Amino acid sequence: MPKRGKKYRAALEKVDRTKRYTFEEGLNLALQCAYASFDETLDIAVRLGVDPRHADQMVRGTVVLPNGLGRVVRVAVFAKGEKVKEALDAGADVAGGDELIEKIKEGWMEFDKAVATPDMMGQVGKIGKILGPRGLMPNAKLGTVTFDVAKVVQEIKAGKVDFRVEKTGIVHAPMGKISFGPEKLMQNISTFIDTLIRLKPTAAKGTYLRGIAISTTMGPGIRIDPLAVKTILG
Repeated sequence: MPKRGKKYRAALEKVDRTKRYTFEEGLNLALQCAYASFDETLDIAVRLGVDPRHADQMVRGTVVLPNGLGRVVRVAVFAKGEKVKEALDAGADVAGGDELIEKIKEGWMEFDKAVATPDMMGQVGKIGKILGPRGLMPNAKLGTVTFDVAKVVQEIKAGKVDFRVEKTGIVHAPMGKISFGPEKLMQNISTFIDTLIRLKPTAAKGTYLRGIAISTTMGPGIRIDPLAVKTILG
């Protein structure tokens, strides 16, 4: 593994690796550790007390962050008829049926999220091998297969985040740009943690939130005391 640069090592020196910080302490420290020339994203990683190998312990969902993500999300909608206009009016970057599918088959991939109406999923399935590996396949469980395309497009544009627990039991998610400042980032974190708690599987036993860490795009990880969750949820 290549050695980290001077700026990263300087940021790491500010972090007490033996300490579990409160959210306020950790967030302020993370912002102090941001050193990149661009507006870094604050990320959160939560280790859950679940075994994702069992279907009844899978944690997966979506959350609309109150302050968004601070970045432009390009949305493609697979639809036909009036739903195409509905999607475009709601802010979709592109919408269409067979012609859009053919365009993607030819290599066009200028979008970050995809939504589809249920009656289009048969056709969309034909490009599943293209969309699937990129995490772009519309999914009913995530609300991206729906006839209410306007609502979903607006939510995605406003900062809707999809998340899913990994094999290791960890959930990763972006919480917004560091330029948001502590207050807005804390609001996003609180909303995300609250959503995670509400999704706790009934089959999960013991401690649910086992570990929390936050970091900026280029900065070091900062461990948060899971017990500090109580202070941000009220």
